[in-house]
Amino acid sequence: MLKNYDLDSGRIRECGNDPFSVMVFINPDGEEKKTLVDEFKIDEHTLNSALDPDELSRIEFEPNHVALIFKMPRNYSEKDQLLFRVASTGAFLFKDRLIIVIPDDIPLFNGKPFTKVQSFTDLLLRLVSRSISHFRDHLKAINMLTDELEHKINTSMENRYLINLFTLEKSLVYFLNAINANGVVMEKMKHTAAKIGFTMEEVELLDDIIIENNQCNKQAEIYSNILASLMDARVSIVSNNLNILIKFLNIITIAIMVPTFVVSAFSMNVPLPLHGNGLSFWIIMGLAILSVLGFMLFWKYKKW
Repeated sequence: MLKNYDLDSGRIRECGNDPFSVMVFINPDGEEKKTLVDEFKIDEHTLNSALDPDELSRIEFEPNHVALIFKMPRNYSEKDQLLFRVASTGAFLFKDRLIIVIPDDIPLFNGKPFTKVQSFTDLLLRLVSRSISHFRDHLKAINMLTDELEHKINTSMENRYLINLFTLEKSLVYFLNAINANGVVMEKMKHTAAKIGFTMEEVELLDDIIIENNQCNKQAEIYSNILASLMDARVSIVSNNLNILIKFLNIITIAIMVPTFVVSAFSMNVPLPLHGNGLSFWIIMGLAILSVLGFMLFWKYKKW
């Protein structure tokens, strides 16, 4: 699917007809890919890389454009089951236009950062900065989910919540790799700023974006280390909860068995003491209750 935009007075406005200077291809089909390759001379391998979630971030210089592949977090859906995924995004910078290739239909140009866009290179940097903001938002969501799962694990005796934590830890590994890859390509963009066509103000903006990416990387690393280091403790909590339950059930079982033995002993079909005594029922029930109390005192004395 193709969406056309125009850069007008610092704002990105969607337009249906020419002239348009920003083209966004959303999961392009075969015909759209053919147009990108034949008409705009985009390398087919680079185009496929923009749609491959396992592709590394990189920047390439072609005769008529600059090709940038960077990482963005995918929109989370319920079917992902707490697995946060990463997608590749392709940006192809020409002298007179910017072509963006994304795998999913997501809002790209909303928000305050896109109200004062000066040029295509400025727009490209703001898109990269937007990806960092998306990573930070997803990291906050992962942290909130982790806290919620921790509270549930404190009283849980199932592996379900542990599996959810393992899934979140896997997501953080994906995020760390993606953020690191973006950081590498940003450094290369800084070293080739003149070749790309960045102005001095845009180079300063790129420096700020690199700092934000490093902070985002540190945040993801901290979350990942905390989640990994406490995972063994959480496994022990689940095992301890199960042991406590078994202990409680054993107490109930033994507490029932002791008075049952007393009553059973006086129920045998042989001559026994208290035979013919009118108070035999109450005496036997009293002995049963005393046996339970004695057992409880013995259990407390032993601190089991």
